[in-house]
Amino acid sequence: MTDNEKRPDEQLALRSPVDPSNLRMNENKRRAYIKNSHYTLSVRLYTPLRNEIKDASDKQTHFGFEKVNESDKAKKVYSVFENVAKSYDTMNDAMSFGIHRIWKDILIQRLAPSHDTQLLDVAGGTGDIAFRFLNYLKLSGDHINASPKVTVCDINKSMLEVGKTRAKRLGLDGPRINWLQDDAECLHVEDNSYTAYTIAFGLRNVTHVDKAVKEAHRVLKPGGRFLCLEFSQVTNPQMQWIYDEYSFRVIPVLGQLIAGQWKPYQYLVESIRQFPPQEEFRDMIRSAGFQMVTYENLTFGVVAIHSGFKL
Repeated sequence: MTDNEKRPDEQLALRSPVDPSNLRMNENKRRAYIKNSHYTLSVRLYTPLRNEIKDASDKQTHFGFEKVNESDKAKKVYSVFENVAKSYDTMNDAMSFGIHRIWKDILIQRLAPSHDTQLLDVAGGTGDIAFRFLNYLKLSGDHINASPKVTVCDINKSMLEVGKTRAKRLGLDGPRINWLQDDAECLHVEDNSYTAYTIAFGLRNVTHVDKAVKEAHRVLKPGGRFLCLEFSQVTNPQMQWIYDEYSFRVIPVLGQLIAGQWKPYQYLVESIRQFPPQEEFRDMIRSAGFQMVTYENLTFGVVAIHSGFKL
């Protein structure tokens, strides 16, 4: 995303006030979290395709701090994305003070793609990673030919539509980008298809993180690289307190002011705290079959870039 991209003014409209009773409920959740947990914020969600959701009423998982049936989480998360698609990029800038742009730039720098890189960007609906990928190739002097260089995969049609609109506005539409509506846990992609797989701020919101990572391993070619940018566990105690206060007190209010709804962003804040800390997720990546697995903390561990290779 470039700094001169247009932002629809209507996304900044104040729709309705925050219910004080809801804020009291959020405060109780915040206190319970700070007392019992040590985790860390979010900007992105994920869910299986609605028509492929299976009955999982006998199994439970988390939807933020709430315990729900697995099938219910899939529906709830899908609904969240439907609601936030149009304001997604605007809220990313507001919640992170624009720092998410730097994090995504670093992700592409770590990937260091070349003209023969075949990238699958999962949970990438609005195109942030794909556009950076193509711009990196252009700036590095690599020729972009007529064949697609990146496939943007997202479960949510509304998110993909936003990405397609942005691509046209930026002059990046056409054969260089493929758009695929698909499920990260069960990709309709052949084995050994891509040389790189990226997912930014989306993995923690799939119902089964381990399945999604195994799918990433399956679709990568031998020698292919997995890169995940995700909110993580803050490493500085003072920073952790500030981060928690900002997450629980400010972000839902920003959601109400900018997007006209606070609940999706309350979920976003809570969902980050449910994602495995860096070392635990590193081990999960190894268990999926990846080798040379590492992670790099950014901004005191607010986010981390996880890397692994299929060898």
